[in-house]
Amino acid sequence: MNVYPLNTGNFKLDGGAMFGVVPKSIWSRTNPADSNNMCSWSMRCMLIEDGNRLMLIDTGIGQKQSEKFFSYYYLFGEDSLFGNLKKRGFSPDEVTDVFLTHLHFDHVGGAVQWNKTRTGYEPTFKNARYWTNKRHWQWATKPNPREKASFLTENILPLEESGQLHFVDVPEQDGIFKTPLGFDVLTVSGHTDAQMCPILDYQDQKLVFMADLLPSVGHIPLPYVMGYDTRPLITLSEKEKFLNLAADQQYVLFLEHDHVNELCTLQHTEKGVRLKESFAFKDFFKD
Repeated sequence: MNVYPLNTGNFKLDGGAMFGVVPKSIWSRTNPADSNNMCSWSMRCMLIEDGNRLMLIDTGIGQKQSEKFFSYYYLFGEDSLFGNLKKRGFSPDEVTDVFLTHLHFDHVGGAVQWNKTRTGYEPTFKNARYWTNKRHWQWATKPNPREKASFLTENILPLEESGQLHFVDVPEQDGIFKTPLGFDVLTVSGHTDAQMCPILDYQDQKLVFMADLLPSVGHIPLPYVMGYDTRPLITLSEKEKFLNLAADQQYVLFLEHDHVNELCTLQHTEKGVRLKESFAFKDFFKD
């Protein structure tokens, strides 16, 4: 098995929204904001090459939205899904599986593209199976008013219409479960219902794709919960349980949104679980 980080792009979000009740004077120490109070974030996905399978975890924001839509998120930099996939020596047609941690636009936008005539939408990866779970699918296709702006029908419904959509079997009670893709997932429901965080056995390490359970190293302290989370007190409990486990077992955490740090490990301190070390992927894992 080979695993590659794949940055699909960078964007900016309001620092207050990203850190909830934590004051700017505190969160700006780790995530400095610009004059508009916007902080820089990445949309770092994971590519897994395993035998004859090429699996992509999340897809970034994509390219099909309007100029007005993209203007809200201040996209910047040269990174892109197709560009970095090509740099790794792969084409979209080689992707066999797309695993979606959840269906918010910055995680699923790249899963669907305009068709060649720009008259409708089609899956970006024509030979891939797309994976979500039924609990989250129902949550996303019948969204609550607070999350409705994050669940865009053009990102979601074409997957079902194509016949390429598949469901991971996850029970109603959150926890760690096996998937048919060769890795386990942790389901959590504080950010959104039944979000899935893949857990890989890779080079003698437990490598965990954190999605929006832990957006960045700046979010490690327990009260640092995003204002976007639908159930912040549940996020608090989920973080406490998982971060303690990660510190105990020395898991390696793959950070989807941290603009600076790709990986990190945790440690127990007198103040609770805190950052131990952060790494670039290439400096921690062998090619």
